[in-house]
Amino acid sequence: METTEQGNFPAMDSHPLTSLIDMIQERIGQVIVGQHVMIEQLLAGLLADGHILIEGVPGVAKTLTAKLLSKLINTRFSRIQFTPDLMPSDVLGTSIFNPQTSAFQFKAGPVFSNIVLIDEINRAPAKTQAALFEVMEERQVTVDGQTHKMHNPFMIIATQNPIEHEGTYRLPEAQLDRFLMKITVGYPSLSEEVTILERHNRQVITDMLVTMEPVLTPEVLTNARMQVRETIVDQKLLEFIAKIVWETRNDRSLYLGASPRASLAILQIAKAFSVLNGRSFVIPEDILKAAPPVLRHRIGLTPEREMEGATTDDVIKEIIARMEIPR
Repeated sequence: METTEQGNFPAMDSHPLTSLIDMIQERIGQVIVGQHVMIEQLLAGLLADGHILIEGVPGVAKTLTAKLLSKLINTRFSRIQFTPDLMPSDVLGTSIFNPQTSAFQFKAGPVFSNIVLIDEINRAPAKTQAALFEVMEERQVTVDGQTHKMHNPFMIIATQNPIEHEGTYRLPEAQLDRFLMKITVGYPSLSEEVTILERHNRQVITDMLVTMEPVLTPEVLTNARMQVRETIVDQKLLEFIAKIVWETRNDRSLYLGASPRASLAILQIAKAFSVLNGRSFVIPEDILKAAPPVLRHRIGLTPEREMEGATTDDVIKEIIARMEIPR
């Protein structure tokens, strides 16, 4: 586990939000080659004030991107490596007896930070995973009857490997539902991989991270999130979101449909996408982009569709394809 606190940062409060977003994307692009969809979705999750689950095979820059994002914000950062022997107290903290005061004193765990990276979240047993329920949903931790509030901003970015199953524990639906989005990361293209080799040949990536300076303060981030909340959404678009989620509960390919929490998540991410694109209002394309990462981990395929090789993304596309998109 490691905990760091960022140092000096340039005064950015007077810059428009669009300029800040462009700068963050440009800084990330200096280190990460390609993965534009992942970066956009990660920034949308940051603006929407939600937790993110990133899934992909090893070596596709999941952890690196999360660490890079934390470097660009002037906040505290913690990294927790989940393992099968990790206990809830290793994450949340525990009460320790202080002989000087003859009383128990709470020692905060690494989750008490602003940006928390949980590597390989599915490697910890159910008991440790369940310890995250309260802190992810209510932004607080209760230990020995005492409640400890988290400081803003607070965001959990978790990674998991979909291929390796030995020594892993499947995340329960209740915990998956607490992630605002599930971002899937694929392999780079051939040209992108050549660029990766060229950059690594010139400079070690860890050296680039060390020299990266924060560009965003917690105050600016709070104002940006307020701007996202104030984004205009037409009534017919609200109905469109509700219909998409309602269809997941009545689709024959699914045994588990999405809850109203999914509707709220699509709304939040659609608003964030609109702000990322310099708009103060949501358009249907924002909703269409938000639906897959918001829904893919909240719905369950029937065994028959799984045997056919279908994915939840396939079903989401089928649902949207048969719907009338409002204009």
